[in-house]
This record gives sequence, structure tokens and C-alpha cells, in this order.
Amino acid sequence: MDHQELLDIATRVGVSLLQSGAEIYRVEDSIQRIVAAYGVKEVDVFAVPTTIIVTINPPGGKTLTKTKRIYSRSTDLDRIYRLNDLSFDIVEERPTFEEIEQRLKAIASQPVYPLPVQVFACALAAFGFTLFFGGNLMDAICSLTLGAAIRLIGYGMDLFHTNGFFINTISSAVTAFLAVFWVEIGVADHIDKMVIGAIMNLVPGVAITNSMRDIIAGDLLAGQAKLVEALFIATAIALGAGMVLSLHRLFF
Repeated sequence: MDHQELLDIATRVGVSLLQSGAEIYRVEDSIQRIVAAYGVKEVDVFAVPTTIIVTINPPGGKTLTKTKRIYSRSTDLDRIYRLNDLSFDIVEERPTFEEIEQRLKAIASQPVYPLPVQVFACALAAFGFTLFFGGNLMDAICSLTLGAAIRLIGYGMDLFHTNGFFINTISSAVTAFLAVFWVEIGVADHIDKMVIGAIMNLVPGVAITNSMRDIIAGDLLAGQAKLVEALFIATAIALGAGMVLSLHRLFF
């Protein structure tokens, strides 16, 4: 594997990790280990949630740099697990460029859960959290529709590449509207328990945890960026649900 191929492969692994929601320290460490496994000890990696810059200085060769912009990110723990396995295999076995390329393509093409499964999971989470926060059985049953609506709205708006802030605002607003609807027609009893239980699907818990982990690890810029992103998501959730609940109190 020549040095340009090595730089390309290491950067692609880092980009895939970032797009899957991995911590910054994991991204930088994986790139450094992959490059070092092929005899290049001088490597500098700068990663933030939206950009990766990798520079390698091969012995006896010219310095090479590659920059990649990250346009979309999600949380895919299974893909992170597979990419970690690939990184360890590269370090231990030093496979060829073609072999690594095939495994990266296989990981990228790994099917996600079908939409009905995702909808069911979100509905079940809303059901469980509604009970956890003190709702009764009818509240929990009605909250199934709230959780399902959150996933369907997110899926539909993702098809149009909608900004995440608006996705969370609309999702939380619809959640609050459905909670008000079920209570007003006399089926459910507690709007607050249903709303809180359902919007747990939207709470950026992983993002907050990763931001704290990055800050503790010394990646202050990346950690602050993730923390700000998480706060914007929380603001969007509060804005959407707050508007609907305020209108309900005003007119009812």
C-alpha cells in the first residue's frame, strides 16, 4: 500500500466513525494506529464533528494532507463496533488496500433496521418512559402513537434533508398535540407524562455523554461543539412542545 492509499483509507475510517457518532478521541486514535501500522510514525489528526484533517510524514517521502468535510451525522453503535473491529484487524494483520476497501464497502452497505421496526421501537420507548415517569396504563397506551409519530416525522423529513433543529421542533410539537388530543377526548389523563415519555426519543443523551467524554479527554473544541449541538436539540424540543402546550392553556 502506497502512502496516498494509506492516507485515503485511514481518513475514510475516521470519516465513517464520525458519521456514526463516535467520540473524537476514538476517531483520532483509530487513524493514528492505522497509519502507524504501516510504518508511518509521524501523523497528525485534527477532528471536530464536521471536519477531519489528516497529515502524514512518511520516512523519506513528502508530507501528505487530506481534509474531509462531514455533512451528515447520526448515532449508529453497530457501525462503530464494526469499524473498531476493522481498525484492530488493520493494525494486527496489515491487509492490502483492496481488502480494506471491500470491508469498508460491506460496512457502509450494512442494512439498517426497517422503518416498521424503528417505529415500533420508538413507540415502545414512549410507552415505557410514560409509565416510568408516573403515567397510568391508558397514558402509556396512547403514548404509543406519540412515539410512532416521532419516528415517522423524522424519517419523512430526513428524505428532504431537513435541518435537525426543525425536525426536532416539529416532532415535539406533534407529540404535544397528540397528547392534548388524547386527553381532550377523554382517553388519557396526563398530558405532561405522555409528552415527557415520548420526547425521551429525541433527548440527545449520547451527544451529551460524548461531549463530556471529549472535554475530559482534552478535546475541548470538539466537546464544546457537541455540547452546543445537544443544547440546540434540547431547545428545539422545548420550543415545539412549549408552543403547543401554551396554545392549549390559552384556548382551553
